[in-house]
Amino acid sequence: MDTITHGIAGALIGKALFHGEDLFTLRPMTRERVVAWSAMIGAIFPDADTFRDVFSDNPLLVLTWHRSITHSLLMLPVFALSLAALTRWVSRRFEWESPSFALLASVYAVGILSHILLDLCNNFGTMIWSPIFWSRPAWDLVFILDFSLSGILLLPQFLASLYREKQNLPRRGLFLWSVSAVAVLFIQRVSEIAGYPISALSAGSAIALLCALIFLPAWHGWGFGISRAGWCRAGLLAATAYIGATLPAHHFALKRASEFASFEHLEVASLAALPQPPSLWRWDGLIGTPRGIYALRMDLSETAPSPDPAAQSTIEYRYYPDAPDNPLIQKARQTREVQTVLWFARFPVTRFHMEGDIGVMEISDLRFPSPQRGGASPFTYRVRMDSAGRILSQGWVRQ
Repeated sequence: MDTITHGIAGALIGKALFHGEDLFTLRPMTRERVVAWSAMIGAIFPDADTFRDVFSDNPLLVLTWHRSITHSLLMLPVFALSLAALTRWVSRRFEWESPSFALLASVYAVGILSHILLDLCNNFGTMIWSPIFWSRPAWDLVFILDFSLSGILLLPQFLASLYREKQNLPRRGLFLWSVSAVAVLFIQRVSEIAGYPISALSAGSAIALLCALIFLPAWHGWGFGISRAGWCRAGLLAATAYIGATLPAHHFALKRASEFASFEHLEVASLAALPQPPSLWRWDGLIGTPRGIYALRMDLSETAPSPDPAAQSTIEYRYYPDAPDNPLIQKARQTREVQTVLWFARFPVTRFHMEGDIGVMEISDLRFPSPQRGGASPFTYRVRMDSAGRILSQGWVRQ
C-alpha cells in the first residue's frame, strides 16, 4: 500500500479509536492532537525503511530490505515503545499536553499494525516474521495503489469536519464535493494513461455517490449529531467491509484460474489470483508450469457464457514460455544477485537472446505486469554476459 494511504488510515484510526482531533489546526497541540499525530506517524513509520536507499547503491534493497524489520510483527513492540518514549520527550520539550506512556504505546502499536495488515493485503510480500524467518506472506487481496480504499479512509474525516458546525454548510459542502469530483476525474485520466481505464459511467457514478454522501447527512440536520469519532468509526467499518468484499472476489478469481488450468490440462506448479485496478472485479490469474507461465486477465463483473474457459469472453490470456536452459543461463543463475531476484519472484519467467557475442538474460516477475500485455514487467532483471559467461553488466531494466 502507498505511504499516503497508510497515513490517511492512521489518522482515521487515531480519531475513531482514540478520540484524536484534526491534525491541521491553528489550535495548540492538545492531548487529542498528539494522539492523532502519533497514530498517523505510527501508520507510516514502517516505510521509513526506504530511507536506507539514500545511503546505499545496492539496487536489490527493494527486495531484501523493504518490508522487513520495520514491517515485522516481532519487532512491533520495540518500535511502539521507542516511538512512545520519543513522543513523551518531545512533548515535554515543547510543553505539549501529552497522553500517558501506556496510551501512546498502544496508539503506536495499532498504527504500525494497521500498516503491516494493509501491506499484507497486496501481493508484494511482507516479511512479518523477520529477523527470525525471511518468508514473504502476501494475501493478494488489494492492489498496491487502491484509490477506492483511499477515498473510503479519507472521506469520513472530511465529513466529520464538515458537520462540526452549521455555518456556511452549503458552501463548504459544495466546495468539498467539487474538489472530490475533480479528484475522481483526475484519477480517471491517470488510470487511463497507466493502462487501467475507468469508464465514464463508473466515474460519473462515483461523483454522484460522493454528492449523496456529502449532502444527505444535512437532511433534518442528523449529520450534526454524529461525533468526529462516530464518523471515523463508520469509515473504519466501511474500509473493513471493502477489504472483506475482496475475499469472495479473490475466491472466484482463483476458481476461474483453476478451471482454466483444468480445462487446458496444465501441470500446475503455482497458481494465484492477483488484484488489478481500478475495481474489485478485475484480477490477473497466474498459473506457473514447468515450461512457462499463463497469465489470465479477468473481469468478474461479466458472466461466463461458455463452459469452455478458453472461450469465455471474461478471460483473456497469454502464455509466457521460459527460455530453454543453456550454459550462460546456468552461469547467471549462480550469481548472488540473480538468486536474490529468484528468491523474491513468485512467478518468474526467463528470456534469453544473443546480441552478437553477448548473451542477454532477463528475469521478469509476472506478479507485476506491464499494463499493456507484452510490455516489460517493472520487476525485470537483466544480465549481460560474454561467450565465456563473464558478467558484463546487470541490473533492473528501466522503463
